[in-house]
Amino acid sequence: MSFWTRIFGVTRRKDRYQNDLTFKESLLALKSIPQFLKMIWQTSKPMAAGNIVLRIASAGLPVAVLYVAKLIIDEVIRLSQLEGGYADADMSYMWTIVAIELGLVLFSSLLNRIVRLLDDLLGDLFANESSVRLIEHAAALDLPQFEDAGFYDKLERARRQTSNRVIMMSQILKQFQDAITIVFLAAGLVWFNPWLIVILVIAVLPVFLSETYFNQHSYSIARNWTAERRELDYLRLIGASDQTAKEIKIFGLQDFVKDRFKTLADKYYEVNKNLAIRKAFWGFIFNGLGDVGYYIAYVFIIMQTVNGQISVGDLTFLAGSFNRLRNLLQGILQRFSFIAQSALYLKDFFDFFEIKPTIISKENALKIPSQIKEGFVFENVGFQYPNTDKWAIRNVSFTLKAGEKLALVGENGAGKTTLVKLLARLYDPSEGRILLDGRDIKDYHLVAYRQIIGVIFQDFVRFNLKVNENIAIGKIDERANHPKIKTAAHQSLADAVIEKLPAKYEQMLGRRFEKGVELSGGEWQKVALGRAYMRDAQLLILDEPTAALDARAEYEVFERFTDLTQGKTAVIISHRFSTVRMADRILVLRNGEKLELGSHEELMAEGGLYAELFNLQAQGYK
Repeated sequence: MSFWTRIFGVTRRKDRYQNDLTFKESLLALKSIPQFLKMIWQTSKPMAAGNIVLRIASAGLPVAVLYVAKLIIDEVIRLSQLEGGYADADMSYMWTIVAIELGLVLFSSLLNRIVRLLDDLLGDLFANESSVRLIEHAAALDLPQFEDAGFYDKLERARRQTSNRVIMMSQILKQFQDAITIVFLAAGLVWFNPWLIVILVIAVLPVFLSETYFNQHSYSIARNWTAERRELDYLRLIGASDQTAKEIKIFGLQDFVKDRFKTLADKYYEVNKNLAIRKAFWGFIFNGLGDVGYYIAYVFIIMQTVNGQISVGDLTFLAGSFNRLRNLLQGILQRFSFIAQSALYLKDFFDFFEIKPTIISKENALKIPSQIKEGFVFENVGFQYPNTDKWAIRNVSFTLKAGEKLALVGENGAGKTTLVKLLARLYDPSEGRILLDGRDIKDYHLVAYRQIIGVIFQDFVRFNLKVNENIAIGKIDERANHPKIKTAAHQSLADAVIEKLPAKYEQMLGRRFEKGVELSGGEWQKVALGRAYMRDAQLLILDEPTAALDARAEYEVFERFTDLTQGKTAVIISHRFSTVRMADRILVLRNGEKLELGSHEELMAEGGLYAELFNLQAQGYK
């Protein structure tokens, strides 16, 4: 058992809540601070420079105010000892130094307010800038990374730092300012008696060590509980959300969600409570030692004054300097502990930016052909999701010809959605390759490649945005092109839905914001389909595009879809065989492998899985 463990009573259990950080590791985390300061400087150079200059100016004012106060007291005592009293005395010097002190106090107050203003403005800008960087970097990462729980923990820790680190910025700048003030105050004490500095250090050092120890432990708890805090956020969301309200009420889930949240929240509270109690207790003990140290020095200064070695003004200056110096030094050491702890969180922020995407464009990537000529070829393609030994698809080989409409059929889990995500290069194959016009799709520029593809997934996002923005998402650069948006809405049959809305294309969708209107599932699906038509894509991928539509709407959508995709390549995933049979060819998947490939008539003649599934569905209509 270590010395500090015996002192503070923290048992180093070999469990997930142990304090596994050393003081050395905390110091190493400080290496993130220069990068942090660089970000602040880049956020607004004028504000950052102004902040530093004003803090330097503010740093010397406390010493000046104390010294002028000493002069005032000495002058008051001198005047009081005159035989004639104040009546015959020349008071001009007294009022001059009083005016100087007032001027210094007002000037200090003004500088402090300007510094706080700059802190607030710079902090807001930094929070905005770091959030933009987070969004930008997250968008560049690979889809499989978002499907990994460990990645989400890192993302969550990084997301929390975009606003929390604003406090750290102020603390670092305050540290810089107080350090300059300490130099001035310490110079006065050293001139009077160097032993006062020794007493001062002995008084504040235990507080610093205590704060550092408990801050390290607090960080370990916060880090180890990242997954649980994400779960708490999720439970809080589903417990009070319009998206889950129906299921919560119908299935009576309120007690289940409430109890699960309370159980997890109480565990987290108990862990933090125990740490907070120990921290408060030892903080009181060590702060008390600091107070005792101050009064030892204070008594020493008083005795010097009584013995006539120094004046009452000197007493005031030295006592004030020692007290202020003690508070500043204690604050600096405690703030250092806070900054060291914050640097650990800051490291999480920068560590997130060290995660690099693997699905990227090669150097000298090929340009996308203006028109697909041959089509796509899958050559023995296989894919495994991260952290699993199971193959989502394996040994899949087929050709998707230019201008062909291919339907994917298979039971749930057969690998249909995985296959189209590989085609859209949201994933890269674990084995095999996919060719476009004879070249591996990895050879083409990634962004340009995705721009020729229009995809609507079954789990499309219902954005709480205006109607025209929801459709323009298909090609967001064209969000101001209202004729194109209206054309896309007409093509997807969403125009009939939009005409019924109070604000038409300017109508806010969803219930999150004021005056928002919620659509039915089928209406949302038509809006989402409009995104695909906005794309002007050479390859259209529709994953269960009509799942929420009634039979008539489905027929109308696909009649229009067939007309609008003339000369374009299309891939359709659907469980409705009335839709599937409209495709030129049908690829049947089972357990991630290609089972059958051919037209509707050919597959029915083979009497395989497709024919079995078709007949099963057909019986439901008899």
